[in-house]
Amino acid sequence: MDTDRSNRDGDVVTARIMEMMKESGAHLEGHFKLTSGLHSGHYIQCALMLRFPRFAAYAGEKLAERLAPSKPEVILSPALGGLIIGHEVARVLGIPFIFCERQDGEMRLRRFPHPGKVRFALVEDVVTTGKSSGETARILTDGGADWVSSGSIIDRRAEGVCEGWDLVSLWKLSFPLFEEKECPLCKEGLPLVKPGSRPG
Repeated sequence: MDTDRSNRDGDVVTARIMEMMKESGAHLEGHFKLTSGLHSGHYIQCALMLRFPRFAAYAGEKLAERLAPSKPEVILSPALGGLIIGHEVARVLGIPFIFCERQDGEMRLRRFPHPGKVRFALVEDVVTTGKSSGETARILTDGGADWVSSGSIIDRRAEGVCEGWDLVSLWKLSFPLFEEKECPLCKEGLPLVKPGSRPG
């Protein structure tokens, strides 16, 4: 596929993901404290989009297409955010899906045996700082597995975050992020909401 066509196809996928986020109420606007501790006027709650099987299937198919060239043998995701999209990607690729979950503040592979020296792709719903992703992947790499690729529905990393990390995504966001002491939304007195699942 030539580069121009690839870029056009990518633009079509991104536009469709944006539509699905709006249609499902997954793109929220207000004043939010993200799991990274940063503040934002936008929050993407992918679970609201992924509750619709047709949306989850579309995102899984498109992400699987981008991860397939790395030839993963297993898909790994962190719970809870990566569960649905990780499973959808694994379904399309016809390979096993496993997940890690947080226990006593640490990510653990509680429900599955370590798969050994396999090639795995890490799949997330949203990546902001890469913290959960890195913790999750290390569980497999520490046991000899090969981390061959990573994918997410949304990539909202700030500039300079995980620069060497080869992450493919369906929508690269560039909403402004603020430290609490510099947040204009705080200065306006807008109520602060802390969505998500990880204490921050």
